[in-house]
Formats: sequence, structure tokens, C-alpha cells
Amino acid sequence: MESIVKKLSEIESAASAIVEHAEAQKEVLDHEYREKRNRFDTELEAKTSKKILEIQSDLASKTDALLKAQIGGRNETIAALEQEYEKRHTWYAQNILKRITEV
Repeated sequence: MESIVKKLSEIESAASAIVEHAEAQKEVLDHEYREKRNRFDTELEAKTSKKILEIQSDLASKTDALLKAQIGGRNETIAALEQEYEKRHTWYAQNILKRITEV
């Protein structure tokens, strides 16, 4: 009977040692996982910020180009209208006067 108790005690001690080792390993793995997760989060945030800045920069340059094109087109239209007015302002005035006096 004494040998059975001794064997059970040894098994219990071995089991306790295994559980303690498993708990220690669990803490180490939890720590490693947290570090990896934090590193991943930091890298992802940096990549996301970089991509957002690239998109904003691209959008700003496209907006500037579009505005310049519109301003250039507007200036050309204004110049053409001014040139047309300079050539035909007398004719326009005569037609306006004619329409007013016809009524």
C-alpha cells in the first residue's frame, strides 16, 4: 500500500510540474503574441497613413491640374468673346437698337 501511495505522490508531483511548466509557457507565448500584434498594428497604421498621404497628394495634384485647365479654358473663352466684341460691337449695338425701336 505504501508503494502505491508513493507512486501516486510521484505522479502528482510530476503532474504539478507539467502544469507549472505549461503555465509558464503560456505566459511566454501570450507575451510574444502581444508583441507581434502590437508590431503588426504599428506597421499597418504606418502603411495606412502613408497610403492616405499618397492618395491626398495625388488628389491635390489632379485637382490643381483640373483647375489650371479650367482657368486656361475660361481665359481663352473670355479672350475669344472680347475679340468678338471688339470686332462686332457696333453691329451688336445696331441690332439691339433696331429690336428696341421695332416694338
